[in-house]
Amino acid sequence: MGINELISALITGAGIGSMYGLTALGFYTTYAISRTVNFAQGSCLMLGAVLTFSMVNQSGLSAWIAIPLALIMCGLWSGLVELVAVRPFVKRHSDAWLMATVALGLILENIVLFTFGKDPRGMSSPLLQMGFDLAGLRISFLQILIPIVGFSIALGLALVMRYTKIGKALLAIAQNPSAARLMGIHTEKTISLAFALAGVFAGIAGILIAPLYTVSAGMGTIFGIKAFAAAILGGIDSAAGVMAGGLLLGITEAILVTAFGSTYAQMFSFALTIAVLAIRPVGLFGRKGVNKI
Repeated sequence: MGINELISALITGAGIGSMYGLTALGFYTTYAISRTVNFAQGSCLMLGAVLTFSMVNQSGLSAWIAIPLALIMCGLWSGLVELVAVRPFVKRHSDAWLMATVALGLILENIVLFTFGKDPRGMSSPLLQMGFDLAGLRISFLQILIPIVGFSIALGLALVMRYTKIGKALLAIAQNPSAARLMGIHTEKTISLAFALAGVFAGIAGILIAPLYTVSAGMGTIFGIKAFAAAILGGIDSAAGVMAGGLLLGITEAILVTAFGSTYAQMFSFALTIAVLAIRPVGLFGRKGVNKI
């Protein structure tokens, strides 16, 4: 593998890894607050891409209008998942929300399949056409923008959690839901907000990554699985960890694809995750829980 191929793999891997990390931030957000995750997170990524494509290319709306509308729908969908598939089971101290969220994701995927169609479609972006040359390689502005957006959102989330009223409310619920409720924090609404925020993160990832791939009803499945792998790899209880896990997973995949072809990329990237967890079960940047006696 030559130097140009390595640079190309690193840039491509940083972009796709940032999207894994951004989607994984949704897993971190809900897990940190409620100790549950939305396994329909991949469907939010798909929904953001499909809605944006449909509104821009079929309805003729400006991207400046379509993108906010699509993200609002992603947030509402994720909030609905919490209301229907998570909250009722958590109240009964049941882990059935695991399968319930998976089921809702599959339902949405099939609804989009019947309405949007099964054929993948390409979504154009002016940022994909504009760019610059580096060491003989053409780098688009979109490839540069993706990691910037991903890590900016991670930094923004960290600042919100630390310095804002809603962030402190989320942290209070994470530490002690009963005490937070006694302090006047509406825990159910706040947890719903966390799920909605997770859906928006996934929607942003879907919109950004769509021009580099294709838009289809099934695009969220593999991205969702890899985002969860990134969250586990980096440490699902660490915002910086899940972003780092996504970046590591994306770069590893890109290098493997360049060196050996796509056949081995999936196998080796998940093998890496298993190997890391065998050595460090809480992930690379996760924190060990403290048992109180």
